[in-house]
Amino acid sequence: MTEITLAVIKPHVLRNTYALQQIKSLIEQNFRVLDQKEVHITKDLSDRFYAEHQGKFFYHRLTSFMNSGPCYALILQSEGSIQKWRRLMGPTKVFSAVYTEPQCIRALYGLSDTRNACHGSDSEASALREIGILFPEFDVLATADRKVKKET
Repeated sequence: MTEITLAVIKPHVLRNTYALQQIKSLIEQNFRVLDQKEVHITKDLSDRFYAEHQGKFFYHRLTSFMNSGPCYALILQSEGSIQKWRRLMGPTKVFSAVYTEPQCIRALYGLSDTRNACHGSDSEASALREIGILFPEFDVLATADRKVKKET
């Protein structure tokens, strides 16, 4: 099934032009990019984006890092895009990624569990919520209408 997901390339990767180029190339080979932009994750945005993590031990470290510089956000579309992007990213924990999936994005460009190179939505509901936060101007319903028309 064709679906959309959100991909976010984190600040430390955005500063590494080689890593950014490699990840964008991987994205272009595997997805249709519906929208993309550089975005600065403000405190307000990070509080909304990571609301489900509030109160967890890593929350402050994560939101502070995401506020530390610009990120690059993309709306990706493909068959099974949520799971496809998550497979390309690899395990959340970089140490695990290095040993279990050494060619995944996080193994290649991640530095720690917080600085793990990229983010991907974990479900359709999360994707729609997160896209709404980072791309408030994006019309998800218009995308769904186009998908239905293509499939019929």
